[in-house]
Amino acid sequence: MLLRYEQIGEIFDLLSLGVIVLSPERRIVSLNHAAEALTGKKASEVLGKNCYEIFLDYLCAGKCKYLDDPDAEIETHVNEIDFVDHNQRQCSLTKIETPVFDANHRLIGCIEVFQDHSAFRDLIKRIRFEDLRLKIILDNLDIGVLTVDRGNHISFFNTMAEKITGYSRSELLGKSCGRVFGPRFGNDFQNDPHSLEDDNGHIRVETDLATREGQRIPVKANYVPLKNEEGSVVGGLTTISDLSLHYHYKSAIQGQYTYYDMVGRHPEMQKIFEILPVIASSDATVLIEGPTGTGKDLLAKIIHNTSERADRKLIKVNCASLPDNLLESEMFGYVKGAFTGADRDKPGRFQLADGGTIFLDEIGDLPLPLQAKLLRVIEDREFYALGSRQTTQVDVRIISATNQNLKHMVDEKKFREDLYYRLNVMRLEIPALKDRKSDLPLLIEHILKRICTTKHTDISRIDESAMEVLLNYDYPGNVRELENILEHALIICRGDVIERNHFPLWLLKNVTDEASDEGNARSARRVWDEKERIIDTLRRYRWNKSHTARALNMDRTTLWRKMKKYQIGQN
Repeated sequence: MLLRYEQIGEIFDLLSLGVIVLSPERRIVSLNHAAEALTGKKASEVLGKNCYEIFLDYLCAGKCKYLDDPDAEIETHVNEIDFVDHNQRQCSLTKIETPVFDANHRLIGCIEVFQDHSAFRDLIKRIRFEDLRLKIILDNLDIGVLTVDRGNHISFFNTMAEKITGYSRSELLGKSCGRVFGPRFGNDFQNDPHSLEDDNGHIRVETDLATREGQRIPVKANYVPLKNEEGSVVGGLTTISDLSLHYHYKSAIQGQYTYYDMVGRHPEMQKIFEILPVIASSDATVLIEGPTGTGKDLLAKIIHNTSERADRKLIKVNCASLPDNLLESEMFGYVKGAFTGADRDKPGRFQLADGGTIFLDEIGDLPLPLQAKLLRVIEDREFYALGSRQTTQVDVRIISATNQNLKHMVDEKKFREDLYYRLNVMRLEIPALKDRKSDLPLLIEHILKRICTTKHTDISRIDESAMEVLLNYDYPGNVRELENILEHALIICRGDVIERNHFPLWLLKNVTDEASDEGNARSARRVWDEKERIIDTLRRYRWNKSHTARALNMDRTTLWRKMKKYQIGQN
């Protein structure tokens, strides 16, 4: 298992982040290249040695919480460290130390991540924004940087900030930071800044911001007030680091899904995103409806993982996958002697979920006799195990999901009306992907990032012809089908660009057949839509060809060719 986590070092090398992987006994398992450069230690010299023998005085300020208190609970720690390195250089580091557990929550190691901020802090001490040379330096940093004036209006925006947010600096200069990136991004710094300050007067928070595409992404932000010669605050400088990779990793590897795992700009999805934090913080029963493959399972995990029950179990029951004669014993358990072969007591899923959440998937397939028993659990939070004369009490939150219309099933007497209203306290309906095709570009980018994270691959883009296939398919299997198509393409692709021939043959045939059936009318409509999309994007980026091509996910030469083809020129 540790070998899987060692590969993270290769990823973080690209981000200039040092990574040290430790065994449960605190022995050094791996040291990536960035960590070697940072510490002056070669991996071959330190592998197998105790970390505190090598780095106690160097990276841990002479203290090790695991040595001082070996029985202390192991959890993630983030610390700021100032020290003199092996070259007698004053260094400022952010150190993140997090445990690694296996599927049974057994400790199998520890990962320590280091980021050197020394050069950046030195720059801040000398900064005067009328100095063009400093602007050039800031523009070439591999971390997002923006500055605001006293009124919180954006006055500088570097290239990495453009890449993280999707905005060009020409769009943002002079605009309100809070209005562009959302109220949370600004409020974290403005509401009670003194409570967040460190010894150097810097503010560090984990927050989120809204990208140009409307997606909320997690970021780590550092805020520094900028002062004039008299010491008066005249603005602020903020650095932003995209934490999407971190969250993708946690969701894909550790199953810790959060709000950032669902994306969408469609009005129906925005309604879900707005109400989701309120639902998660309550203990209300939730009913999730939507076609197969739309993400009902994911939504249930997000609600659980962001609720007060997140540290307890989420137990799933698929009501359609178990035979009727086994479903009752699986859900409610049985006692010894309840039937032939019952040689011991066995707790059911409800009992296993005690204190946590139970997710009843495909609730529409629950047999009518079991619906009555489920109704009692919801009303009284107690039930009889199979063969028992005593009730078992449980404290569970119930989330159910279905791809059927339960109201119609109630009208047809296939589902109990009283149970329907008990389940339907908070109802979320996820639309089919074909009904929110405007979300496709955002979903494709999001899914690709997540898959690339888990498979340690890097795809720079999807070419124009391949993107056209993805945008013109109706996805009867919804988001799950889109994920499968992209994963197939990643396996077949040997370069860093996904092309049309990397898709499954059935998809290409389907798209070709549809295009043939609909004829020239649809083709003309696509041409018109593409022309309007190019013109709209050019206007948005003030006819900057490089920014427009990047926003449209195409090469600059391709953009020139299409502008010539459609006779598009700046008026």
